[in-house]
Amino acid sequence: MAVFFVVDIKEITDPETYAEYRKGVAATLEPYHGEFLVRGGSLEVLEGEWETQRFVIITFPDEEHFKGWYYSPEYTALRQMRISASTGRAILAQGVQAS
Repeated sequence: MAVFFVVDIKEITDPETYAEYRKGVAATLEPYHGEFLVRGGSLEVLEGEWETQRFVIITFPDEEHFKGWYYSPEYTALRQMRISASTGRAILAQGVQAS
């Protein structure tokens, strides 16, 4: 079942480091079949209050592929860059099973 890694960046505190992070992420996804569905771009708040500077959704075929990527040496180093250069939150959401 597909899973979705959702990252909501409230503030980028170190733009240079965050830019380095962004440059490196795509190459780490390919071996784990990860694919960007949303990567930045404009947002329109339709309901409630939502404060975000950057919103990202990455899909993976399953949780095993996601965890392989998330804990890989290649992404672990980049993840630390993202965390040090921004404030935000991240979740892993399970998709719906096809009927």
